[in-house]
Amino acid sequence: MFIDEIDIFVKAGDGGAGCVSFRREKFVPRGGPDGGDGGDGGSVWLEADRTVYTLLDYHYQRHSAAERGQHGKGAGKHGASGADLVLKVPIGTIASDRTSGERLGELLSHGQQLLVARGPRGGRGNLRFVSATNRAPRRADLGRSGEERWLHLELKLLADAGVIGFPNAGKSTLVSRISAATPKVADYPFTTLAPTLGLVRVDEGRSFVVADLPGLIPGASQGKGLGLRFLRHTERTRLLIHLIDLDPSTGRSPVDDFQALLRELSAFSPELARRPQLLVANKTDLSGTEARLREVEGLARATGLGFLAVSAVTGQGLPELVREVAGRLDHDRWAKAAS
Repeated sequence: MFIDEIDIFVKAGDGGAGCVSFRREKFVPRGGPDGGDGGDGGSVWLEADRTVYTLLDYHYQRHSAAERGQHGKGAGKHGASGADLVLKVPIGTIASDRTSGERLGELLSHGQQLLVARGPRGGRGNLRFVSATNRAPRRADLGRSGEERWLHLELKLLADAGVIGFPNAGKSTLVSRISAATPKVADYPFTTLAPTLGLVRVDEGRSFVVADLPGLIPGASQGKGLGLRFLRHTERTRLLIHLIDLDPSTGRSPVDDFQALLRELSAFSPELARRPQLLVANKTDLSGTEARLREVEGLARATGLGFLAVSAVTGQGLPELVREVAGRLDHDRWAKAAS
C-alpha cells in the first residue's frame, strides 16, 4: 500500500521533577539541601531516509512519544534526560501543524532532520534554591509537560523526470523498460494507483530518477480520477515527459490529449505548466499509427517542444529517449548553477 498523506500525533517526553532532599549523615551537622534536578524530556524529530518510500508505517501507528526525563534524587543526583525519538520518513516529506496549518518544514535530503516537538527542561531540585536568606529551602519544581501536536505529513516524490499521460498510454511499460523499476503493467485503465520511482543509468557515473505517475484525465485538478494525488507528485519533477498514445483504437486525438494534459497542469499550477517538457509518441509498433504520428510531429513543431517516437514494448527509440532526457537534465542543472 502506498500512503503519501497522513496525520500523526507526536508528543515530547515530560521533564522529570526536581527533588526536595536534605543531607543526613553521621558527624555532618547541618548537612543542608541536596535535592537534584529532574532530567530533560526527549524531543521528537523527523528524519529523511532514502530507504523509506511511503508513510505506510504511520498508518498503523498514529501516536508516538519520546522518553520522559527521570526525577531528581537526593545526594545531588540529577535525573537522566529522556532519549529523543527519531521518526523515519521518505525524502520529499512536508510536515505541517494540523491545527494551525503552519508549515514546519520539508525534508529533501537523506539524513536531514526536522524538530517537530521539543522536549522541556527538567524541574529544579531544592539545591538550586539555596540563598543567603534561605539556607534550607523546601521547594522544588515539577517537570513540565512535553510539547504535543497533530502533524499532517505529505509526501511529494523527488524525481528528475516524470512520465505523464492518459490511462493506458504505456507509462508503466516505458518506465519498466528504461529503469530497474517494476510498476504494475496491464491492459486496463488506472493500472498504476501510486507513483513509482526508477533509477535510469545513462552511462558510467551518470544517471537520473524517473517517476511513473498515475494516469491523468480531464478534471484531475478538481479531484477527478486520481486527481490531486497525481498532480502533487509532478511538482518536484524537473522535466515532464508527455507520453502520447498513438493507438488508433482509443478514438481520441493525440493533440486533444496533449491539450487536456496541459489544461490540467495549468489549472493546478501555472508554474508547473511552464516546466521543461518533452513530447514522446508511444506505440509506434502498432499498424495504422502513421497519420497520428504526423499529427504529433506537427504539434511538436507548433509548440516548440522536443519530440521523439518510441515503442515501449519493442524498445524502439528508448536509447535515444534516455540520452535526450539526460541531456536536458544536465542542461537544466548547468543553467541553474550558472544563475
